[in-house]
Amino acid sequence: MIAAVLTPIALAGCGSDSPPSGGDGSVGVTGGDFHSLVADPLVAGRLYVGGHTNVARSDDSGTTWTTVSALDGADAMGWAIEPDAIWVSGHPGLNVSIDGGVTFARRNSGLPDSDVHAFGAAGATLYAAGPGIGVALSSDSGESWTTVTSGAGQAFFGRILVDPVDASHLVAADVQVGVSASRDGGRTWTPLGTNPAAWVSSVDGLTTIYASGGPTPQRSRDGGATWEAVDVPPGATLIEAGASDRLYAGVHDGRAVTVWASSDDGTTWGRP
Repeated sequence: MIAAVLTPIALAGCGSDSPPSGGDGSVGVTGGDFHSLVADPLVAGRLYVGGHTNVARSDDSGTTWTTVSALDGADAMGWAIEPDAIWVSGHPGLNVSIDGGVTFARRNSGLPDSDVHAFGAAGATLYAAGPGIGVALSSDSGESWTTVTSGAGQAFFGRILVDPVDASHLVAADVQVGVSASRDGGRTWTPLGTNPAAWVSSVDGLTTIYASGGPTPQRSRDGGATWEAVDVPPGATLIEAGASDRLYAGVHDGRAVTVWASSDDGTTWGRP
């Protein structure tokens, strides 16, 4: 194990369209950028990392990785993993799997715009945000969409957290103003006082929230009322909360991601 050292990190962005090279399975290949780090809440030890050109999956908490070829070019930014569907969003729009991630299909019908930088879901209730959308809502699993605001959402990035007990309570990362929250289904948003961020994570119903992908990774233990810095391994840009108090951090080397894990809320970190 190593003691973490807090280091400044840059906002996630779009990199080269060039395909990545090689890969021996010990890292998750994402291509020239690193947009997302996802712990599957339904499958222990399963992680995803995504970028503009590639998505990779690990079934052993980040020790070994395989490329998810069905998501090549998906620009995986926003994610939602529900019992009956896995949703992935990006510049081409929405991709959905109904077979646990074995296959994915494009589903953009009815979207106000197919450039979806941020996404969240709770059952049949879906939220999509992007530069040409603002924030849009679907109440029927993506069959139809309604724009709920054009005054926010253009700078949202990554996952939109949806409160499991109140689908109108949302938390999203904003790369300009920081983490923001809505209590009315995305119609109005209030910044929560963080640094700019490109990724949010929570596993306890939005009581503990992690924000990363900006200058300093941060954590709130009171639903976003107050925030503190989180120590991460050198070079880590995104952090993700997993089951059993597991915390993950991803370090991107220009083509692939190495994942570190902590079981003491970021005090110490080690390789899985």
